[in-house]
Amino acid sequence: PFPLGSNRPWAWGIMEVASYFVLFSAIYVNIGRVKQLLTPLILPVALLLIFCFWNILQIAPLPLSLLSVFSPTAFSYYEMVNADFGAISIDVAQSKIMLYKTISYLCFFISAVMLCNTMQRIRTVMLVVTFVGVFQAMYGASEVLLNIDNSLIFQLPIKAWATGTFVYKNHYANYLLLCLSMGLGYLVHSLLITQSSKSSKQKLRSFLNTLLNGKALVRIALAIMVIALVMSRSRMGNTAFFAAVTVVGLLSLVLIKQRTKGLTILIVSMFIIDMFILSAWFGLDKVKTRLEETSFSQETRDEVVRDSVPLLKDVALTGAGMGTFYTAYPKYTGEDVDIFYDHAHNDYLQFAIEAGIPATIVLFLLPLLAAYKCVRTLRDRQTPTAKGFAFGALVAIIGMSVHISVDFPLQAPANAALFIVILALAFKVSDRKFR
Repeated sequence: PFPLGSNRPWAWGIMEVASYFVLFSAIYVNIGRVKQLLTPLILPVALLLIFCFWNILQIAPLPLSLLSVFSPTAFSYYEMVNADFGAISIDVAQSKIMLYKTISYLCFFISAVMLCNTMQRIRTVMLVVTFVGVFQAMYGASEVLLNIDNSLIFQLPIKAWATGTFVYKNHYANYLLLCLSMGLGYLVHSLLITQSSKSSKQKLRSFLNTLLNGKALVRIALAIMVIALVMSRSRMGNTAFFAAVTVVGLLSLVLIKQRTKGLTILIVSMFIIDMFILSAWFGLDKVKTRLEETSFSQETRDEVVRDSVPLLKDVALTGAGMGTFYTAYPKYTGEDVDIFYDHAHNDYLQFAIEAGIPATIVLFLLPLLAAYKCVRTLRDRQTPTAKGFAFGALVAIIGMSVHISVDFPLQAPANAALFIVILALAFKVSDRKFR
């Protein structure tokens, strides 16, 4: 996340090389157990591989006679320049960039499954992600509170809202949402470890242990991240997080049979302390005002969706090619849209336009299956770490599913990479043999 959310060519290039190196290293240290580690997750890996394979097919050169059958829209583009061959993608260079990113995400997915092979490592992941989020929160909030004109990193202009090391506030808010979900997961894990102490001496020892083993620090970290999330002034980022916590919190009260009193208190405190007290101090009213003042006459995102529907109809089966929205959309732009849109501000729509509806369904089956696995883990597994991670992952999945309906956080490599790791470990902890 540090180099502008890795949303620059040089930054995502570093990310891709790093992901390949990590995967090769993971295979090397698990050379005799690769099949054993990946077999329980064959379905999600297969879904990602199918999507990668489709990305490759989109850039493969085809005779125009064959292309006219599979993608009449792409055929019309290549026919205009009298080409002998053409691809399903109308911008092969952009589709290649997206292919390399997709392969990188696949590498992260497989690496996470292979390297996080103990519950202790799952807990370490939750803590690391939480404190990366705390850094982002403190950095982003400090820039605004100190009235700094330009960021310490890359000297970007600072506006009235927090962006951390990101450029776009909604990408920043989404990243905090993912980090918050992991912090919540760690706390739930801690609170599910039952305490049987009854004497005053044992209670004191339990209280001191709580302070020293990180639970208190993690709770403080969550509060700091909520403050920064509110200060981002991201309407849907805040809505997505609090909606996800509400849904998963209520669901967990039903699914987790042997929950402790501390877990119930945590869920209630997320609403009372974070939403009403901290958020009110740091500008929740401003987010509320932005929501109330938003109207269709002020926003043109709804016109983008309206204009994109005919585009989707033309490329529904095969897509226009990954990364080609900004190439395809101008042809369909209405006269009342006078702003250049390089993204659809709706990841569901953008993936459908770029990849086609069938490939998009294949890809979005991944978080859907992960959510199902999380629900089963909360209901059936007894391991506190598994339940805790499932809680956090479910918050991340529901929050992301809400946020991408009006924005494009999955187009930011840092966000997509972290989300794919969360999905991978959600599948991992659902395996009953993994303890």
